[in-house]
Amino acid sequence: MANVLEILTHLEQFIVPLLTTLGNWSYIMLFAVIFLETGMVIFPFLPGESLIFLASTMAATHTSLDIQVLVPVFFIAAVIGDTVNFEIGRHLIRLPWLQRHLPHDKQLKAQHFFSKYGSKAVMFGRFVPLIRTFVPLSAGAAKMPQKSFALWNLLGVGIWVTVGSSLGYFFGSIDFVQDHLSLFFLGILACALIPATLITLFKTLRRRHSVV
Repeated sequence: MANVLEILTHLEQFIVPLLTTLGNWSYIMLFAVIFLETGMVIFPFLPGESLIFLASTMAATHTSLDIQVLVPVFFIAAVIGDTVNFEIGRHLIRLPWLQRHLPHDKQLKAQHFFSKYGSKAVMFGRFVPLIRTFVPLSAGAAKMPQKSFALWNLLGVGIWVTVGSSLGYFFGSIDFVQDHLSLFFLGILACALIPATLITLFKTLRRRHSVV
């Protein structure tokens, strides 16, 4: 635990040498992290926008990363990850075991939700950590049309990557940000978790209220 805190509070001392050593392999590593965070349900804890911001910040002042390569890498990784996640949900729901244990009325509710709000859920869910990992899975399980999912997913990912990388690259040229890179990374990570925390808290309070 102490080692993790040491790395998080001194990112520049660890990241720069790592990127320099890896060279072009850095893009593969970044691609893998974004893909796993969006495509595999068991990795929702991996960094998303905070990693995009950090890498773009590094690209502004270090030659080891090129922003013109980073943007398509992040975009393709997120799109493929969401697509894989969607397909997993689409095929898992067909399993006989799930069909037997998942109430039919809940399946119908999920299908109704994504038929009515699917575009908004896919697009805006992209900006909520933890939740964005489960939206494509749920959309696939709820039989959301593939073309509709693909369209809104491309739009959501495009905005997500563009905003994160643009802000990171812009602030990366500011000396104050470079001198306090770890604090900015942790701050973005904390801010990104606020929506998911509020949603969880709201659901918990509503569940308790309904019980009472």
